[in-house]
Amino acid sequence: MLDALPGSVIFLLPELGPAGEVADFRIAAASPEAVDIGSRRGRDLVGRSILETYPTVAGTALWHGYLRALTTGVRYEGEPFEYEEVLAGIPRLSRFAVRAAPCRAGLIVSWARLDSGEREQRRLTAMQRLGNMGWADWDLVRDVITWSDEAYSILGRDRSLGPTTPEELRARVIAEDLPALGDAVGHLLGDGKPVDHTFRLTTPTGEIRHVRIVAEAAADAHGDPVEVHGFFQDQTAAKNAEQQLLDQERTALVQRGLLTAERDLAARLKHALLPPPEQSMRLAGLTVDVAYRPLQEGLNLGGDWYSAIELPDGSALLVIGDVAGHGLDAVATMAQLRFTAKGMAITGMPLDTILDRLNTLLRHTPERDFSTATMIMARYEPAHRRLTWVRAGHLPPLLIRQGRARYLPAPDGVLLGATATPTYEPDTLRLLPGDHLLLYTDGLIEEPGQVIDEGLDRLARTAAACAGNPRVLDSILGELVTPEDRRDDICVLHITL
Repeated sequence: MLDALPGSVIFLLPELGPAGEVADFRIAAASPEAVDIGSRRGRDLVGRSILETYPTVAGTALWHGYLRALTTGVRYEGEPFEYEEVLAGIPRLSRFAVRAAPCRAGLIVSWARLDSGEREQRRLTAMQRLGNMGWADWDLVRDVITWSDEAYSILGRDRSLGPTTPEELRARVIAEDLPALGDAVGHLLGDGKPVDHTFRLTTPTGEIRHVRIVAEAAADAHGDPVEVHGFFQDQTAAKNAEQQLLDQERTALVQRGLLTAERDLAARLKHALLPPPEQSMRLAGLTVDVAYRPLQEGLNLGGDWYSAIELPDGSALLVIGDVAGHGLDAVATMAQLRFTAKGMAITGMPLDTILDRLNTLLRHTPERDFSTATMIMARYEPAHRRLTWVRAGHLPPLLIRQGRARYLPAPDGVLLGATATPTYEPDTLRLLPGDHLLLYTDGLIEEPGQVIDEGLDRLARTAAACAGNPRVLDSILGELVTPEDRRDDICVLHITL
């Protein structure tokens, strides 16, 4: 008979002691699926003594229940029984629900292991908690709703109040989400179509939560829904994170648009304010070759600039400058200095006076933060081949004469914007046929990790070596400028008589 029974069932026969008392029970038969705490199965249990195999059972409520059922003929079904067995040195504790019924001078004992089911329940609860999910069942015939504990937490409901009715739940749904949710539930209850829908609701504390409902209906023989099974999932955190990402993306797009607009504006300003970056011109008997190479186009345009024009008296004005910084402010400051200097020079104002007034202008420009700039201004008079020049903190001009390169002695002149009482001393140079004069910005000579004197020496050697080439400026730039190593804008004026 036991061979046909499912689960864990054994037949126990009592073993009597000297005084006729029950001293032990021995397993006379076992169902094939019977499994004890030591993983012994079916026929492996047959012949075993209860007290020898499970010694701690002696004296327990289970043992007394066996004796009472055997003597009274009344079935025993006690509270869940805990039993611990040590296997391979590792204690193993389990809980069992045990039933014992008298049969033919023995006992039919069946048991179910509870801890495995409880473990599964704990796992299910943990999974629901980790996934912010809670299950729900709805018996449509009896109109009975059952929720798991997590469902109460998700929907913000006090467990003592029991599950909400569909009407109560509907009243808490955000109004604009209600039509779509109503349609989904209507299809579920009407034609059994499964639901996977997200909506918003307000908790009793006023918090708005994003809740996903996944449900399907079980139908009777006529196809009418009789039960609904599903789960709720709190997606508030995910939705909030998604909204934050969208907000950040919008902010980034707006910022990118502003940066693009500013970059385009800076580039247009630069192109409008500066002459062509590569050109050669004749001014007052001089040949002036120009090379202007910004570090990169757009917003990072710097303040390097130059002017080369012929003045009304037939002389030539040659200017090179470098405003500290990059971007629109640097471009605006550069434009202000360039056009102001050109305008004052056209009136015949002395060069040192022009620098003094540019210094005052730079220190009293309220619409921009305090800035500084370096600059060289030179006026060439062709009748006397005389070059008069002044400097404001700028690197000295390089003269190549008869194959030898030397820097002109630098007259006094602090950079523009550094002090309210600057001194600018002019100096003069008589140009000779075959002379080469270079005005340049620091981007031509600076290299990371090197002192400026090394860069100046390198420029002097290179310029002297290239002076005999047909295209002197191109040769110098080709030797000194490596695109991948550049750190700044480059502006160079190459002047020959």
